[in-house]
Amino acid sequence: MELSVNWSRVVIERFPELALCIGVVRGVKNQRASPKIEELKRQVITEARREHTVEKLKDNPVVRAYRDLYWKLDIDPTKTRPSGEALLRRVLHGKPLPAISTVVDAYNLASLKTIIPLSGFDLKLLKLPLHLRFSRENEEFLGIGMQKPIKLKSNMLVLADETQILCIYPHRDADATKITADTKEVMIVGYGAPGISEQQLQSAVETAISFIKMTSGGEAEAIKVFKP
Repeated sequence: MELSVNWSRVVIERFPELALCIGVVRGVKNQRASPKIEELKRQVITEARREHTVEKLKDNPVVRAYRDLYWKLDIDPTKTRPSGEALLRRVLHGKPLPAISTVVDAYNLASLKTIIPLSGFDLKLLKLPLHLRFSRENEEFLGIGMQKPIKLKSNMLVLADETQILCIYPHRDADATKITADTKEVMIVGYGAPGISEQQLQSAVETAISFIKMTSGGEAEAIKVFKP
């Protein structure tokens, strides 16, 4: 399977330096919980609390890069947090992480560790290729945890496949393509921002895939960075 990303002309004009990193893991066994994921949580959370404080988080260069992108997208990052920052901020406040499943928890831990926003999708539910574009006025989106679809404005940056929006870039994933107990093939997406290097993106996705293999098994395919 050849992964590819089509970039809309408008996105390229506004954000020519954006990049995505994508990796695939096949043959995972996604469980509700396991001793391996609990041990990994303890390790990553302990490390995060040792390296970061809530007071200094806003000055972290990765946090600043995504907050700057949010402002350019007309999103207030103090109200809608980039997912990596949101997870890190949660544990720094002493709150537990959401426990979803071994695969989802694994890539969430990678996002917490690297502060890079990551998504995980059930590869079998996607209609490739992918598209990075702006939403159309009143285009509907049903995110994970939403009771009913919302209508999007026309200026929202989204990742989509051939038939539907997969993610509001880079913080809210679609319900229809989420990872479940039946998922065997996972696609991990790392979302870039101006000021975030290709190596940082690739490292985040590599970390996610390493954590997934550690806790849920599977075999990784080539990880690739995509640019306009």
